[in-house]
Amino acid sequence: GAGKEIREAIADPSPECQEKAWNIVIPLVEKLKRCYEHSLELERIVPKLLGQLVGGRLNPTQHLETQQALVKQLAEILEFVLKFDEYKMKTPAIQNDFSYYRRIASRQRLDQTNEMIISTELANRMSLFYAHATPMLKVLSEATSKFVQDNSDNVDNTTETLGTMAKVCLRMLENPKLLAQIEREETHLLLLRVMVGLVILYDHVHPVGAFARGAHVDVKGCVRLLQAQPAVKAEPLLNALRYTTKHLNEDNTPKNIRNLLAA
Repeated sequence: GAGKEIREAIADPSPECQEKAWNIVIPLVEKLKRCYEHSLELERIVPKLLGQLVGGRLNPTQHLETQQALVKQLAEILEFVLKFDEYKMKTPAIQNDFSYYRRIASRQRLDQTNEMIISTELANRMSLFYAHATPMLKVLSEATSKFVQDNSDNVDNTTETLGTMAKVCLRMLENPKLLAQIEREETHLLLLRVMVGLVILYDHVHPVGAFARGAHVDVKGCVRLLQAQPAVKAEPLLNALRYTTKHLNEDNTPKNIRNLLAA
């Protein structure tokens, strides 16, 4: 981020300091704009992807077996979403830089000194996006929820597909033979992230969520597996389950699961 330059520009309002901060903030804001636009692409593409992976004549297991390339795409989207939000939570400079940009931009708009790189309306939408603790996950869960609303006859199919994918990830991570075939650390992390992303997504779109008895996901198994990982891998993902799920603190969540996830 541009924290140092922004602090200098606030302390010293000379044109040189202001310009230096502005020139450093602009490429960062353009990067934030690209990320925001990418979230709009996800919003557009996820329902199409789910439309292919859910319903029709195939059951969820058959879909997963016969459409592995599409399943891999959904897994990569989930991994990206969790990775992005993890970085976002660790980077307060994102919102600080954008606030500074908006302050200066509104001043420049008044005296017409600079061409704006983003419109006021887009800046407002970006502000709302980045104000959320986990913005990409919010986009993904809302896009999935909308898909479920628009295809109400496929609610069970959608949640069962997400649950089946989560079970596949869990079994792969629990099976020593399969684990031995995973050579790259990044692949192991991808499976962990995808598994957690699927649980969160399931919890957002299923009427009673992922934690209730009878859910298609083995939340207890997922949490135990995460707790067996080194803290540096496990903590961000356990926090995602604690703070970005929808039904964890509801009455029908078994006490043992709540205790397992207690921070």
